[in-house]
Amino acid sequence: MARRRRSGTLGDVSELDRAELAGFLRRSRARVRPADVGLEGGPRRRTPGLRRQEVAQLAGMSVDYYIRLEQGRGPRPSRQILAAIARALRLSDDERDHLYHLGGEVPGPPPAPVRDVRPGVLHLLDRLDDTPALVFDATYEVPAWNAMAAALLGDFSRLPPGERNLIWRFFTDPEARARHDEDGAWRFTRESVADLRAAAARYPHDAGIRRLVGRLRAASPEFGELWARHDVQVRRSASKRLHHPLVGWLDLDYEALHDPHRDQWTIFYTAAPGTPSHEALHLLRVVGTQDLSVREA
Repeated sequence: MARRRRSGTLGDVSELDRAELAGFLRRSRARVRPADVGLEGGPRRRTPGLRRQEVAQLAGMSVDYYIRLEQGRGPRPSRQILAAIARALRLSDDERDHLYHLGGEVPGPPPAPVRDVRPGVLHLLDRLDDTPALVFDATYEVPAWNAMAAALLGDFSRLPPGERNLIWRFFTDPEARARHDEDGAWRFTRESVADLRAAAARYPHDAGIRRLVGRLRAASPEFGELWARHDVQVRRSASKRLHHPLVGWLDLDYEALHDPHRDQWTIFYTAAPGTPSHEALHLLRVVGTQDLSVREA
């Protein structure tokens, strides 16, 4: 079936390819095991993979709507529907983009900040046993970190999920702010708020960002004043001077690597070899998180 293109205000968009979309959905559904999505397999399954009603349930849509899509006779799915199906079927980034093309949409960033981290990135964090490293998303939520990051910044596992947020703790916890020197604290206040403002523009319909901004404005007049400026800035690599309660001040290089598909940042803290800060990191590797209360950068 030939695929036509139409022009619009958002650029060229592929027409809906119903037959290819239906086939792709069926094949993708067949390869997802119930256990992969937290469902019981049960003894009465005649075919591998998920049932249609299970995909619909996971995607938050009606069973009839999903069945019609698999039969090649459904309506044109919206970006929100395609994103929900991609999550339900555990599609990779490339597969998600393919689904968007088949559904007549141009692939783009996800409609909301992504919390899950690539397995390869998780493996990398575990292998870096002498370098503090963590991942945070567009809202500064921290979904992954390694043992050295816990030793340097505090053990995030001791915090409830809603508190594992760098910008929230900085503006609401005086001890978190005290980990920065005066210049670093000044830069973080402005850069983080401007970065969060840019994220709010990228995800205008995300309720999580609106809740975070509301909580911050209620808890911190300083944040409210900075938010009202409408400054916009995206995070970059830099240097940091951080204070640790056991080893004192550390002068660190702060490398920030961006994953555009998930809109996540992987952060590495390093120190020049032979410096006191480098020796302090070696000491933290031994000390770990023992006898330390929870802190934040």
